[in-house]
Amino acid sequence: MILSEIKRYLQQRGQVSLADIALHFDTPPEALRGMLETLLRKGRISRQQLNSACGSSCCQCDSSATELYQWAGKDASTERPSPDSLSMPENCAKQE
Repeated sequence: MILSEIKRYLQQRGQVSLADIALHFDTPPEALRGMLETLLRKGRISRQQLNSACGSSCCQCDSSATELYQWAGKDASTERPSPDSLSMPENCAKQE
């Protein structure tokens, strides 16, 4: 796996959790973080954490499921989703 494959995957998907990237490339999340940091430094992607948006402090969500990466490169859409529209992990017990 090379950086360009991760870049292409993020371009196609727009926004993806670290867990999804790890599953797609069959690579541990820890190994991917270094490559994603390169794209972050170049301004090609942005990172968001959903832990605070979860609404609870249960700490049961896997951190890789709540760590989202969004394509922000030159050909990215200028419209950004609001934090409320970001996907929550399926088993998250969000408090209203």
